[in-house]
Amino acid sequence: MEAVAELFEELEPSPRLLMGPGPVDLYPRVLRAMSVPIQGQFDPEFRRYMSQVMALYRQVFRTKNEQTMLIDGTARAGLEACMHSVIEPGDKVLVPIFGRFGHLKTEIAKRARAEVIPLEIEWGTVFAPEQIEAALKQHKPKLVAICQGDTSTTMLQPLADIGPLCRKHDALLFVDATASLAGNAFETDKWQIDMVATGLQKCLSGPPGIAPVTFNDRVVEILKHRKHVEAGIKPPDMIEGNGPIIQSNYFDLAMVMDYWSPRALNHHTEAASMLYAARECARVVLQEGIDAGVARHKLTSKALRAGFEAMGLKLYGDAKHRMANVTGVIIPKEIKTGDAVRAAMLEDFGIEIGTSFGPLHGKVWRIGTMGYVCRKANVLRCLASFEAVLRRHGFSAPAGAGIDAAYKVYADAK
Repeated sequence: MEAVAELFEELEPSPRLLMGPGPVDLYPRVLRAMSVPIQGQFDPEFRRYMSQVMALYRQVFRTKNEQTMLIDGTARAGLEACMHSVIEPGDKVLVPIFGRFGHLKTEIAKRARAEVIPLEIEWGTVFAPEQIEAALKQHKPKLVAICQGDTSTTMLQPLADIGPLCRKHDALLFVDATASLAGNAFETDKWQIDMVATGLQKCLSGPPGIAPVTFNDRVVEILKHRKHVEAGIKPPDMIEGNGPIIQSNYFDLAMVMDYWSPRALNHHTEAASMLYAARECARVVLQEGIDAGVARHKLTSKALRAGFEAMGLKLYGDAKHRMANVTGVIIPKEIKTGDAVRAAMLEDFGIEIGTSFGPLHGKVWRIGTMGYVCRKANVLRCLASFEAVLRRHGFSAPAGAGIDAAYKVYADAK
C-alpha cells in the first residue's frame, strides 16, 4: 500500500473558553445534534425538520413572517442574500455606521450597485431617532441597513423608533442582528422591521456556517418583481417577474423562498448538519425563554463589568447603550501591548478574548459572554485569569477585587 506523504494527525483541538466577540462555545445539545445521520433534502422527514426550523425561528425573531428560513453560509451570507435580493442598481441605500459592520453593509450595498448614503457617528455612540429621520427626509432611500449590535464597538443601537420612521418615509428596514439576537431584546414585528439576518455563532451558541433570516410581505413583493428561475428546474406554471434579475444565483431569496416552500423547488443541497444545529440552537433558546435568556446575558455582563471596574479598568463606550453580551475594556497605559495580554490569556489559561478593528485596534479588548459561555463560572474564571495576566504585564489590580465585585452582583440578584 502506497504511503501517504501528508495524512496529518486526527483532529484534537486544544480546549478553549471562547470569550471573544464570537464564535463562542457551543451548547452541548447542539454538538450532539450535529452528529445525527443526515438525510436527503427531499426526504419527507427532512422537509418536516425544515418546516420546524421555520416555526422555531419565527419565535426567536418574534415574528409571524411566513418567510423565515436559513441561508447556507456564515452570517455574512444572510446579509448578502437579503441586501442583494432587494437592492436594484441605482437604488438609494442609507447605512447608519457606528462601527466596523456598518462599513461592511456599505461595501455589500456598493457591490449591489446601489447609490450608498453612509451616515457616520463617533464609534462608542449610537444614533438618535431624529438623526435617522433627518437622513430619511433628505435622501429618501429605498432601504435602511443597520446593525442592532456592533461587536467592534460593543454598542447596541435602539431600534424601536426606527422601524416606524422607515414606514413613515416609505423605506424598507433591514437589521443585521448577527451579534445581538437572543442576548438582547429583539422584536421584529413590534418594531416594524422588514428584514433581519443573523448567525448562530454569537448568543445562539452554535457553529458559524448558517444564517437564519426573516422577511415580511413588503419584501416578498420586491422578490416577486425580480423573480427568475433557472432553466432545467423551472415548472411550466411558474410566473417570473419583470424586474432586473438578482445577480447572485446562490443568494437569490426568490428562489430560496421557493426551495423552503411546500413547492420544494430545487435550488441547492441543504446543509443538513448545520440545519440540525440551527434547529437545536433555537430549541435551547426557546426552552430557556427569550426573556430569561436576555436577563441572563444582562446579569452576566453586569457581574463581569463590575469586576473589571473593581480592578481599576475602564470600560469603553456609552454606558447606556452597551450590548448585553460583549464588553469593551480600554487597554491601560501600563500595558505595552494588548496583544501580549490576549496571547497570555490564551496560552496560559485557555481563554480567548478579542481586540478590535480600525480606530479601536490595540486600544480596547473585547470580552464576550454569549450563549453557553454566559455563565457565572466563566465570569469568575475570566476575572481571576485577567488579574494574574495583567499583573505579569505591568498593571497591578487590587488582589481579588474583581472576583469580589462579581460575587456581589450575583448575591444582590438573588
